[in-house]
Amino acid sequence: MTGAGGETFTARIVASVGEIGAAAWDAIAAAEGALADGRPGDPFVSYAFLAALEGSGCASAATGWHPRHVVLEDAAGAIVGLAPGWFKTHSRGEYVFDQGWAEAWTRAGGRYYPKLQVAVPFTPVPGPRLMAAAGTAERRAAIKRGLIAALEAVTVEAGLSSAHVTFPDPGDADLMARAGWAIRHDRQFRFVNRGYRDWDDFAATLLGRKRKQLVRERREANAEVTIRFLRGAEIGEAQWDAFFAFYMDTGSRKWGRPYLDRTFFSTIGATMGDRLLLVLAEAEGRAIAGALNFVGAEALYGRWWGALEERPFLHFELCYHRAVDWAIAHGLGRVEAGAQGEHKLARGYEPVLTRSAHFVVDPGFRAAVDRFLSEERAAVAALIAEERAASPFAGRAEAAATS
Repeated sequence: MTGAGGETFTARIVASVGEIGAAAWDAIAAAEGALADGRPGDPFVSYAFLAALEGSGCASAATGWHPRHVVLEDAAGAIVGLAPGWFKTHSRGEYVFDQGWAEAWTRAGGRYYPKLQVAVPFTPVPGPRLMAAAGTAERRAAIKRGLIAALEAVTVEAGLSSAHVTFPDPGDADLMARAGWAIRHDRQFRFVNRGYRDWDDFAATLLGRKRKQLVRERREANAEVTIRFLRGAEIGEAQWDAFFAFYMDTGSRKWGRPYLDRTFFSTIGATMGDRLLLVLAEAEGRAIAGALNFVGAEALYGRWWGALEERPFLHFELCYHRAVDWAIAHGLGRVEAGAQGEHKLARGYEPVLTRSAHFVVDPGFRAAVDRFLSEERAAVAALIAEERAASPFAGRAEAAATS
């Protein structure tokens, strides 16, 4: 693979982030954006998060996530590019739903699985998926193009039906589109911090009736409960026990089979606790509900929530309002609340575009996918326009810029 100025890159695959090591992995991931201390700005592509998924067995061959991370090296053997990849034998835990594609290809006599999935397992959060070492913009783009070529080569040489890059950031998606990959659109909801002083300042921008509704639901949600923000060492094993019980109860009802196990939570608590924010609700001295967030360089990411007791509006308070409180207080630019959830719109979260990219080997199958995606992109655009028109913001029809 030849990059800028004729530079040659070599690709290989590793079966664990441990084969790369924390220092080398995070050096590449941090080049995509970093905290003040140099760690990756996106917590989900950090070594600690991916190693916790692999080490706990949650993302492993046993669960149908076979780690196949793509590594790009320069002529001297130095690692210059990474893509977190997996051979998948199903489509669970991705939040970009292609089961219909799998069924159609199977009916046509093809074999859809295994497929190559470039993703952060169980994490519908847009971020870097083609990660390039620090350098000039030209060289970094060349490295990313090398990673795209490597993903295509792995897919073809392994006899896979397709490769899928889910929730790439806009720059990565654009590079894959220029390389001929099919681009799929969806949408999520985000709170955008426009320099608010506090939640009341933010709420003042909402239509009067919407504002009154949220003030009332916050008042009711906080009745007879104590809500605390916990970080780092404040989240001990007792708190993880409580949160895991919430997660399992809610996850079992929502998904049937939660993806994460108890070991995963202890591991991230030990390895990246200062990047976690647990919003914990207690009643009569007993923990009854919680929402777990991750702290990024520019955003607060809401990930999992659960409750053992039903309380009016407690879900909205822990997952959305308290996240806004904390993000404003800490100067973060946005809150990303994850996939789905039209109810977020009424709470001041705004619809934004998300993307995925797809490399389909068979030309006939690719043509069918293209036809489907053309119609789906139009439907998503219409949905976002409709939701923006229904924005609860007073005197402001525009919503957040797409990203």
